[in-house]
This record gives sequence, C-alpha cells and structure tokens, in this order.
Amino acid sequence: MYSGAQISLYPMADDFVGIILGSIRALDPYRQSLRIEADDLSTLLVGAPEQLFPAMRDLFVAAARSGTHCVLSACVSRGCPGEPDDPRCTPSTDIGAEGPIATRIAAAQARVNAAQATGVSVAAQFSHYPLSHGQYMDEIYGVIDFLKNSGVFGGPKNFCTRLAGDAGPVFSTWSRRSCISARRRRAT
Repeated sequence: MYSGAQISLYPMADDFVGIILGSIRALDPYRQSLRIEADDLSTLLVGAPEQLFPAMRDLFVAAARSGTHCVLSACVSRGCPGEPDDPRCTPSTDIGAEGPIATRIAAAQARVNAAQATGVSVAAQFSHYPLSHGQYMDEIYGVIDFLKNSGVFGGPKNFCTRLAGDAGPVFSTWSRRSCISARRRRAT
C-alpha cells in the first residue's frame, strides 16, 4: 500500500525561495522510488511509507540546517484518494489495521529506537484519523499510548499530540499515520 503526502515547507527567511529550492534537492535520492511533484504551493510525494517519511524528514532537515526557523506542514493519506488509475495507489490488501495494536506499537517503538539522530531538534504536532476502522477509538488510544512512551512525547494538545526531540526519532513516529506539522526548535 502506498501513501500520498501534500507537504509545504515554510522557512522564515528573506531567502525563503532559495532555501526551499535548495532543500528540494534532498529529495533526489528518492526520485526512483517516489512520485514527486512540486509547484508553487506544495510538493506531492506518493510512494511506500518506508520511503515517504524519510524523504519528508530529509527535506525538512535540509531546510532547517539553513539555521532559519522552518515549518513543514503535511497531510499524509494512506492510499491515494482521487488517483484510482495509478497502480501505486491500488491497495494490495485491506487498508485497515495490520494486526493487533500491541504488535504494531512494538514495531513502531523499534523503528523509533533505531532512528538515527539528525542533529536537528524539532517540535511537532501529530493527529491520527483512522477512517473506516471499526474500533477507531481503540486505534487512536493505542497510538496515543505509543506516543507517550516513544521518547519524543511533548504533551497533549487539542486535536493533536505534541512531539519534540531530534528529527530522526520524531519523523520515525509517523510511519503510516495522518496529518503532521513540524517546526525547527531554536537552541536554548
């Protein structure tokens, strides 16, 4: 199953265009495995989550390394609504939950624990909307429990959860999840 992401990068600098265009080069290693389309508003990424989330991380880290305050806003969809003719978007299996929540949480925690540090500290907001999942509140509470124990939990917020820490582990928490927003944290 492939995912799609509409992402927008907002560096708070006079040279925001240069920072954005320079950061887009961080997507070059993913061009063989992702469909990438950039325009004046956002960038579309379509592909396997195992490639999609690292590509978003690398794009954000490239922009954040400019030293300016940066925001990445992304809406990620599992599957590709609106693109039924794209073979990458055709579900190979049911797009519901893949196994028991406890098993999926353990696998997600292992990914976060194995994530390489980038040296870029971020704060993020995360929301998870498991559409068409029969026991959706169990799914949401399972994700919240995972986030609380992930090592990057920054606290609850209305309609989302705050995450904070190095970009590597923070982006690793998002594998196959919903809407996210991240910004570079200023060093204190």
